[in-house]
Amino acid sequence: MDLKQLSSLVTVAEVGSVTRAAELLHLVQPAVTRHIRTLEEELGVVLFERSRQGMRPTAAGAVMVDRARRALAELDRGRAEVRPAPGAVTGIVTVGLLDSTGDLLGEPLVSAVRRDHPGVELRLTTAYSGHLQEWLDDGVLDLSLLYNLDSTPSLNAQPLVRERLWAVAPPGAGLRADRPVPFAEAAAHPLVMPASGHALRTLIDTAAARAGAHMDISVQTNSMRMQKKLVLAGHGWTVLPGLGIAEDVARGALGAAPLCAPDVWRSIVLAMPRVGRTPPAVEVVARELVRLVREDVTQGGWPSAELLPA
Repeated sequence: MDLKQLSSLVTVAEVGSVTRAAELLHLVQPAVTRHIRTLEEELGVVLFERSRQGMRPTAAGAVMVDRARRALAELDRGRAEVRPAPGAVTGIVTVGLLDSTGDLLGEPLVSAVRRDHPGVELRLTTAYSGHLQEWLDDGVLDLSLLYNLDSTPSLNAQPLVRERLWAVAPPGAGLRADRPVPFAEAAAHPLVMPASGHALRTLIDTAAARAGAHMDISVQTNSMRMQKKLVLAGHGWTVLPGLGIAEDVARGALGAAPLCAPDVWRSIVLAMPRVGRTPPAVEVVARELVRLVREDVTQGGWPSAELLPA
């Protein structure tokens, strides 16, 4: 098993075609075919289902593609880290941002790193906290923002900020930032909710239990953007962090009010693996991300948020 075989495996899986993979890898088609067949012979399993529609990984193939992709990514990081650049920090850093924080932090983080550490290549991923934590545990991410997480045996969690959750409704509902809404009142409306098992949904379910409120859930989704669209379409109210709806409220697209009775907060941490060596590039990106978060909160760019002691 060599790097050429792994590159062919991953590329064929991504594009679904040996011909297209050969073009991207600057190889002749028989060479890519040979790489795949040699791997299959070595492993004793079929890695792809072959049809007129193209190449699709089998169950065994999907496992190998995932592992090969990670191995190639680690080698890319190693090359970038040891590339000669006297006095400069170099390397590839994969960063996870919560879906609700991407617009606020993504571009400023890229600008700061490019300005101060041009030898660092950033790879940004936005998703929900549960997915980000899984990818961090699996080694796909180097660091990530997560919420409502304490340090674990595998992850070190640095507290950053806590923010309030808001009831969100169409503009005509009359919600206002200076008039908190009791949870029971919000729950009296049909609700558009994150799917069960989502960390935000867990917070909401806990608040409902504390308020003794029954929730009439009209639809569940794993997309914050979809939550807001469904609210605008009249499918019900929803609950979201203030950062996720600040721009929508400012332009009058949505109405919102902080929840009360009980107040509902989420805490956001910066999580990094405990084990192994932390590359200098990861350290500088982590510092930049923490600085940006604290700057946004202190300057009022993060609605209804409070800094947490480190």
